[in-house]
Amino acid sequence: MGWFGWLRGRGIRARANATTLAQSHNAAKVAVQGREYLTTAPYFLPKDEEEVNRLDFQHYLFRFALRGNYAAPIQTPASILDVGTGTGRWAMEMAALFPLANVVGLDVVPPPADENASLGHGLDRRPDNYIYIQGNVLDGLPFPDASFDFVHQRLLVAALPEARWPGVVAELLRVTRPGGWVELLEAIPTKGGPGMNALYEWLVAVGLRRGVNTLVTPHIADFLRAAGAQSVVARDLPMAMGKWGGRAGIMMETNYFALHKGLEAMMEQQGITTARAFEEAMAAARQEIAQGQYIWPYFLAYGQRP
Repeated sequence: MGWFGWLRGRGIRARANATTLAQSHNAAKVAVQGREYLTTAPYFLPKDEEEVNRLDFQHYLFRFALRGNYAAPIQTPASILDVGTGTGRWAMEMAALFPLANVVGLDVVPPPADENASLGHGLDRRPDNYIYIQGNVLDGLPFPDASFDFVHQRLLVAALPEARWPGVVAELLRVTRPGGWVELLEAIPTKGGPGMNALYEWLVAVGLRRGVNTLVTPHIADFLRAAGAQSVVARDLPMAMGKWGGRAGIMMETNYFALHKGLEAMMEQQGITTARAFEEAMAAARQEIAQGQYIWPYFLAYGQRP
Protein backbone atom coordinates (compact mmCIF):
# COMPACT_ATOMS: atom_id res chain seq x y z
CA MET A 1 0.00 0.00 0.00
CA GLY A 2 1.43 3.39 -1.03
CA TRP A 3 1.44 6.45 1.15
CA PHE A 4 -1.90 7.65 -0.26
CA GLY A 5 -3.50 4.31 0.61
CA TRP A 6 -2.25 4.74 4.15
CA LEU A 7 -3.58 8.30 4.23
CA ARG A 8 -6.89 7.08 2.85
CA GLY A 9 -7.18 4.81 5.85
CA ARG A 10 -6.63 7.81 8.06
CA GLY A 11 -9.12 9.79 6.02
CA ILE A 12 -11.82 7.15 6.36
CA ARG A 13 -11.34 7.14 10.11
CA ALA A 14 -11.45 10.95 10.16
CA ARG A 15 -14.67 10.85 8.16
CA ALA A 16 -16.23 8.26 10.48
CA ASN A 17 -15.19 10.22 13.55
CA ALA A 18 -15.88 13.70 12.19
CA THR A 19 -18.34 14.52 14.96
CA THR A 20 -15.93 13.37 17.68
CA LEU A 21 -13.10 15.36 16.15
CA ALA A 22 -15.24 18.45 15.86
CA GLN A 23 -16.28 18.12 19.48
CA SER A 24 -12.68 17.75 20.57
CA HIS A 25 -11.86 20.97 18.77
CA ASN A 26 -14.67 22.79 20.55
CA ALA A 27 -12.42 22.78 23.60
CA ALA A 28 -9.96 24.84 21.56
CA LYS A 29 -12.57 27.43 20.69
CA VAL A 30 -14.10 30.35 22.52
CA ALA A 31 -17.69 31.49 22.07
CA VAL A 32 -18.12 35.26 21.81
CA GLN A 33 -21.60 36.69 21.28
CA GLY A 34 -22.78 33.54 19.58
CA ARG A 35 -19.75 33.13 17.27
CA GLU A 36 -16.91 30.60 17.74
CA TYR A 37 -13.23 31.40 17.31
CA LEU A 38 -10.11 29.25 17.60
CA THR A 39 -7.95 29.80 20.68
CA THR A 40 -5.00 27.53 19.82
CA ALA A 41 -4.17 28.87 16.34
CA PRO A 42 -3.50 32.34 14.90
CA TYR A 43 -6.56 32.09 12.63
CA PHE A 44 -8.82 34.98 13.61
CA LEU A 45 -11.95 34.41 11.51
CA PRO A 46 -14.83 32.42 13.04
CA LYS A 47 -14.90 28.63 12.96
CA ASP A 48 -18.60 27.85 13.14
CA GLU A 49 -21.56 26.87 10.99
CA GLU A 50 -22.28 30.44 9.91
CA GLU A 51 -18.72 30.79 8.66
CA VAL A 52 -19.03 27.48 6.81
CA ASN A 53 -21.91 28.98 4.86
CA ARG A 54 -19.86 32.09 4.04
CA LEU A 55 -16.88 30.02 2.90
CA ASP A 56 -19.05 27.92 0.62
CA PHE A 57 -20.59 31.08 -0.83
CA GLN A 58 -17.11 32.55 -1.29
CA HIS A 59 -15.99 29.40 -3.11
CA TYR A 60 -18.87 29.61 -5.56
CA LEU A 61 -18.13 33.31 -6.05
CA PHE A 62 -14.54 32.67 -7.06
CA ARG A 63 -15.41 29.76 -9.30
CA PHE A 64 -17.87 32.05 -11.09
CA ALA A 65 -15.51 35.05 -11.24
CA LEU A 66 -12.45 33.05 -12.32
CA ARG A 67 -14.42 30.72 -14.62
CA GLY A 68 -12.95 27.70 -12.90
CA ASN A 69 -11.16 26.44 -9.83
CA TYR A 70 -7.53 27.03 -10.77
CA ALA A 71 -5.24 29.12 -12.95
CA ALA A 72 -1.97 27.15 -13.04
CA PRO A 73 -1.33 25.24 -16.30
CA ILE A 74 -1.95 21.80 -14.85
CA GLN A 75 -2.98 19.04 -17.26
CA THR A 76 -3.58 15.59 -15.75
CA PRO A 77 -2.36 15.73 -12.14
CA ALA A 78 -2.11 12.42 -10.34
CA SER A 79 -2.23 14.00 -6.88
CA ILE A 80 -3.59 17.30 -5.55
CA LEU A 81 -3.30 18.91 -2.11
CA ASP A 82 -5.56 21.66 -0.79
CA VAL A 83 -3.99 23.36 2.24
CA GLY A 84 -6.52 25.06 4.52
CA THR A 85 -9.32 23.19 2.79
CA GLY A 86 -12.05 24.70 4.97
CA THR A 87 -15.37 23.19 3.90
CA GLY A 88 -13.64 20.88 1.42
CA ARG A 89 -15.69 22.15 -1.53
CA TRP A 90 -12.73 23.10 -3.73
CA ALA A 91 -10.95 19.81 -3.10
CA MET A 92 -14.04 17.71 -3.75
CA GLU A 93 -14.78 19.55 -6.98
CA MET A 94 -11.19 18.99 -8.11
CA ALA A 95 -11.56 15.30 -7.26
CA ALA A 96 -14.63 15.15 -9.50
CA LEU A 97 -12.87 17.07 -12.27
CA PHE A 98 -9.80 14.81 -12.11
CA PRO A 99 -11.26 11.40 -11.20
CA LEU A 100 -7.92 9.62 -11.62
CA ALA A 101 -6.15 11.95 -9.19
CA ASN A 102 -5.75 11.45 -5.45
CA VAL A 103 -7.01 14.63 -3.77
CA VAL A 104 -6.20 15.52 -0.16
CA GLY A 105 -7.78 18.34 1.82
CA LEU A 106 -5.91 19.44 4.94
CA ASP A 107 -7.20 21.71 7.71
CA VAL A 108 -6.98 22.10 11.49
CA VAL A 109 -10.73 21.45 11.89
CA PRO A 110 -12.65 18.74 10.00
CA PRO A 111 -15.10 19.89 7.33
CA PRO A 112 -18.76 19.61 8.32
CA ALA A 113 -20.47 16.26 7.91
CA ASP A 114 -21.68 16.44 4.35
CA GLU A 115 -22.72 13.00 3.10
CA ASN A 116 -26.32 14.20 2.72
CA ALA A 117 -25.56 17.80 1.76
CA SER A 118 -24.92 19.47 -1.56
CA LEU A 119 -21.22 18.89 -2.07
CA GLY A 120 -20.56 21.49 -4.70
CA HIS A 121 -20.70 21.96 -8.45
CA GLY A 122 -22.10 18.81 -10.04
CA LEU A 123 -21.55 16.65 -6.94
CA ASP A 124 -24.12 14.49 -5.22
CA ARG A 125 -21.70 12.64 -2.93
CA ARG A 126 -18.17 12.80 -1.61
CA PRO A 127 -15.81 11.61 -4.40
CA ASP A 128 -14.02 8.36 -3.66
CA ASN A 129 -10.69 9.90 -4.66
CA TYR A 130 -10.94 12.67 -2.02
CA ILE A 131 -9.90 12.44 1.62
CA TYR A 132 -9.58 14.88 4.50
CA ILE A 133 -6.51 14.86 6.74
CA GLN A 134 -6.30 16.84 9.96
CA GLY A 135 -3.21 19.05 10.14
CA ASN A 136 -1.79 22.55 10.38
CA VAL A 137 0.66 23.84 7.80
CA LEU A 138 2.35 25.83 10.57
CA ASP A 139 3.41 22.49 12.07
CA GLY A 140 4.73 21.24 8.73
CA LEU A 141 2.88 19.17 6.17
CA PRO A 142 2.59 15.43 7.03
CA PHE A 143 3.60 14.25 3.58
CA PRO A 144 6.86 13.06 2.01
CA ASP A 145 8.86 15.30 -0.28
CA ALA A 146 7.59 15.57 -3.84
CA SER A 147 4.17 14.02 -3.12
CA PHE A 148 1.82 16.17 -5.21
CA ASP A 149 1.54 17.44 -8.76
CA PHE A 150 -0.56 20.43 -7.71
CA VAL A 151 -0.60 22.18 -4.32
CA HIS A 152 -3.28 24.79 -3.71
CA GLN A 153 -3.68 27.32 -0.91
CA ARG A 154 -6.45 29.91 -1.00
CA LEU A 155 -7.34 32.77 1.36
CA LEU A 156 -5.32 31.55 4.32
CA VAL A 157 -3.84 34.94 5.21
CA ALA A 158 -5.99 35.08 8.37
CA ALA A 159 -4.15 31.99 9.66
CA LEU A 160 -0.51 32.78 8.90
CA PRO A 161 1.68 35.06 11.03
CA GLU A 162 3.70 37.40 8.86
CA ALA A 163 7.05 35.87 9.80
CA ARG A 164 5.86 32.37 8.85
CA TRP A 165 4.95 33.09 5.22
CA PRO A 166 8.37 32.27 3.68
CA GLY A 167 8.56 28.95 5.55
CA VAL A 168 4.99 28.01 4.71
CA VAL A 169 5.48 28.62 0.99
CA ALA A 170 8.76 26.67 1.11
CA GLU A 171 6.83 23.80 2.72
CA LEU A 172 4.23 23.90 -0.05
CA LEU A 173 7.00 23.69 -2.61
CA ARG A 174 8.71 20.85 -0.70
CA VAL A 175 5.74 18.51 -1.09
CA THR A 176 5.34 19.42 -4.77
CA ARG A 177 6.89 17.13 -7.35
CA PRO A 178 9.50 18.51 -9.78
CA GLY A 179 7.54 20.06 -12.60
CA GLY A 180 4.46 20.41 -10.41
CA TRP A 181 2.72 23.65 -9.51
CA VAL A 182 1.92 25.63 -6.37
CA GLU A 183 -0.96 28.12 -6.58
CA LEU A 184 -1.82 30.84 -4.06
CA LEU A 185 -4.83 33.16 -3.96
CA GLU A 186 -5.09 35.87 -1.30
CA ALA A 187 -6.86 39.13 -0.55
CA ILE A 188 -5.95 42.37 1.16
CA PRO A 189 -8.38 44.52 3.18
CA THR A 190 -9.92 47.21 1.03
CA LYS A 191 -10.33 50.93 1.64
CA GLY A 192 -13.01 53.32 0.42
CA GLY A 193 -15.07 55.94 2.19
CA PRO A 194 -15.05 56.62 5.96
CA GLY A 195 -17.15 53.56 6.78
CA MET A 196 -15.04 51.19 4.68
CA ASN A 197 -11.86 52.73 6.05
CA ALA A 198 -13.01 52.09 9.63
CA LEU A 199 -13.75 48.45 8.81
CA TYR A 200 -10.34 48.21 7.13
CA GLU A 201 -8.50 49.51 10.18
CA TRP A 202 -10.38 47.25 12.57
CA LEU A 203 -9.82 44.14 10.44
CA VAL A 204 -6.09 44.84 10.26
CA ALA A 205 -6.01 45.40 14.02
CA VAL A 206 -7.74 42.08 14.79
CA GLY A 207 -5.11 40.23 12.78
CA LEU A 208 -2.18 42.03 14.36
CA ARG A 209 -3.40 40.96 17.81
CA ARG A 210 -2.54 37.40 16.71
CA GLY A 211 0.62 38.28 14.82
CA VAL A 212 -1.16 38.12 11.46
CA ASN A 213 -0.47 40.96 9.03
CA THR A 214 -3.20 40.92 6.40
CA LEU A 215 -1.27 43.46 4.32
CA VAL A 216 1.46 41.03 3.17
CA THR A 217 -0.60 39.34 0.49
CA PRO A 218 0.62 41.43 -2.49
CA HIS A 219 3.97 39.65 -1.95
CA ILE A 220 2.83 36.05 -2.47
CA ALA A 221 4.64 35.83 -5.80
CA ASP A 222 7.83 37.02 -4.08
CA PHE A 223 7.42 34.25 -1.48
CA LEU A 224 7.20 31.69 -4.28
CA ARG A 225 10.34 33.01 -5.96
CA ALA A 226 12.25 33.11 -2.67
CA ALA A 227 11.27 29.48 -1.99
CA GLY A 228 12.81 28.50 -5.34
CA ALA A 229 9.77 28.30 -7.61
CA GLN A 230 10.31 28.93 -11.29
CA SER A 231 8.07 30.27 -14.04
CA VAL A 232 6.22 32.31 -11.44
CA VAL A 233 3.13 34.10 -12.74
CA ALA A 234 1.45 36.85 -10.71
CA ARG A 235 -1.94 38.38 -11.42
CA ASP A 236 -3.80 41.18 -9.71
CA LEU A 237 -7.49 40.42 -9.35
CA PRO A 238 -9.42 43.62 -8.64
CA MET A 239 -12.86 42.33 -7.69
CA ALA A 240 -15.68 44.82 -8.10
CA MET A 241 -18.09 45.25 -5.19
CA GLY A 242 -21.69 46.26 -5.72
CA LYS A 243 -24.18 46.36 -8.56
CA TRP A 244 -21.75 48.08 -10.91
CA GLY A 245 -19.79 44.81 -10.98
CA GLY A 246 -22.75 42.71 -12.14
CA ARG A 247 -23.53 39.36 -10.56
CA ALA A 248 -19.96 38.86 -9.29
CA GLY A 249 -19.98 42.37 -7.82
CA ILE A 250 -23.19 41.71 -5.89
CA MET A 251 -21.79 38.41 -4.62
CA MET A 252 -18.54 40.11 -3.59
CA GLU A 253 -20.42 42.79 -1.68
CA THR A 254 -22.38 40.10 0.17
CA ASN A 255 -19.13 38.31 1.03
CA TYR A 256 -17.52 41.58 2.17
CA PHE A 257 -20.22 42.35 4.72
CA ALA A 258 -20.52 38.73 5.89
CA LEU A 259 -16.78 38.59 6.56
CA HIS A 260 -16.78 41.79 8.60
CA LYS A 261 -19.93 40.76 10.46
CA GLY A 262 -18.14 37.58 11.45
CA LEU A 263 -15.42 39.65 13.11
CA GLU A 264 -17.72 41.98 15.02
CA ALA A 265 -17.74 39.95 18.24
CA MET A 266 -13.95 39.61 18.26
CA MET A 267 -13.45 43.31 17.52
CA GLU A 268 -15.71 44.31 20.40
CA GLN A 269 -14.20 41.81 22.84
CA GLN A 270 -10.72 43.13 22.10
CA GLY A 271 -11.84 46.74 22.54
CA ILE A 272 -11.03 47.61 18.94
CA THR A 273 -14.49 49.07 18.41
CA THR A 274 -17.94 49.20 19.99
CA ALA A 275 -21.22 47.70 18.84
CA ARG A 276 -22.60 51.13 17.99
CA ALA A 277 -19.49 52.23 16.08
CA PHE A 278 -19.42 48.94 14.19
CA GLU A 279 -23.04 49.19 13.10
CA GLU A 280 -22.53 52.80 12.03
CA ALA A 281 -19.47 51.84 9.98
CA MET A 282 -21.33 48.96 8.33
CA ALA A 283 -24.26 51.24 7.43
CA ALA A 284 -21.90 53.86 6.03
CA ALA A 285 -20.01 51.24 4.05
CA ARG A 286 -23.25 50.00 2.50
CA GLN A 287 -24.03 53.50 1.28
CA GLU A 288 -20.49 54.02 0.00
CA ILE A 289 -20.53 50.79 -2.00
CA ALA A 290 -24.03 51.53 -3.35
CA GLN A 291 -22.96 54.98 -4.55
CA GLY A 292 -19.38 54.29 -5.69
CA GLN A 293 -17.29 51.89 -7.72
CA TYR A 294 -15.06 50.18 -5.19
CA ILE A 295 -12.99 47.05 -5.57
CA TRP A 296 -11.64 44.40 -3.23
CA PRO A 297 -8.03 43.65 -4.25
CA TYR A 298 -7.10 39.98 -4.62
CA PHE A 299 -3.82 38.49 -5.77
CA LEU A 300 -3.10 35.23 -7.53
CA ALA A 301 0.30 33.65 -8.07
CA TYR A 302 1.52 30.27 -9.17
CA GLY A 303 4.95 28.78 -9.72
CA GLN A 304 6.62 25.53 -10.68
CA ARG A 305 9.01 23.39 -8.67
CA PRO A 306 12.19 22.91 -10.68
